[in-house]
Amino acid sequence: MTLPLLALIAGLILLVWSAARFVDGAASTARHFGMPPLLIGMVIVGFGTSAPEMVVSAFSALQNNPGIALGNAYGSNITNIALILGVTALISPIAVHSLVLRKELPILTAVTVLAVFQLWDGDLSRSDAFVLLGVFASLMIWTVWQGLHKKSDSLGNEIEQELEGRAKPLGRSLFWLGLGLVLLIASSRLLVWGAVEIALAFGVSDLIIGLTIVAVGTSLPELASTIIAARKGEHDIALGNVLGSNLFNTLAVVGIAGLIQPMKVASEVISRDMSVMIVLTVSLFLIGYGFRGVGRINRYEGAGLLVCYLGYTIYLVASNFSRL
Repeated sequence: MTLPLLALIAGLILLVWSAARFVDGAASTARHFGMPPLLIGMVIVGFGTSAPEMVVSAFSALQNNPGIALGNAYGSNITNIALILGVTALISPIAVHSLVLRKELPILTAVTVLAVFQLWDGDLSRSDAFVLLGVFASLMIWTVWQGLHKKSDSLGNEIEQELEGRAKPLGRSLFWLGLGLVLLIASSRLLVWGAVEIALAFGVSDLIIGLTIVAVGTSLPELASTIIAARKGEHDIALGNVLGSNLFNTLAVVGIAGLIQPMKVASEVISRDMSVMIVLTVSLFLIGYGFRGVGRINRYEGAGLLVCYLGYTIYLVASNFSRL
């Protein structure tokens, strides 16, 4: 029992550290090759902050642990909105100026509805996975077009300021990119093994482990970067981290896992977890879109999101132990 616990803790710590190195290296390398700041923020940073979820869910699917694979993806989405944006808005209310992000809010809502519709029959098939990855590819093409043709946007301006403050030589950028990727893969394998062993030892379902410990652990890069961005007044980066990560999780993370290993979906994933995810996503759209001007997530709304997360987590733990 001691060894799996140490593996879980070490895997989480290494995962967070390697993800940060990977994102920094990737963003700096892209900057050296002339990629526009807005495109770096929407693609490179979005992909990098979701890399932990992607690798963890891929390894979980390979090892036939669908609970961790799906729980990690959807649990991370719930964590991103309710915990990360809740805590961040309490620290510094988030204003949404970027037109790009205001376009992503309804897209994320539509993608979440698509995910619920696909899993309604209790199966994640390879055809479902191809649809998710196809939608993801289409969104990436649209994103690249936006990044290349949109000359000025508040998100792009904030990203450019961040990149200028973290400028690195190309050689060092490539080094951190490669090292971050290698350690990301190694730490993910360690984390999945530890989580599965702990679940078996305590009789807890791998779904609950995926929705709680693994989801929070893989979301730590988003938590750190979002809070730092909000404290600097970079509100569009703060919200962009969450929107980009949730789009990647719903489409690419679940799509890759389903492509590797088609899986049965537990009924509670649809009735409980995806219901919570879609309610939070719609709530974020209504709060942050700004129908009459600039969108804003204030401290009261942040506190409400945080209460939702605590209530959901307590319910998960209580329902699991009531079955033992």
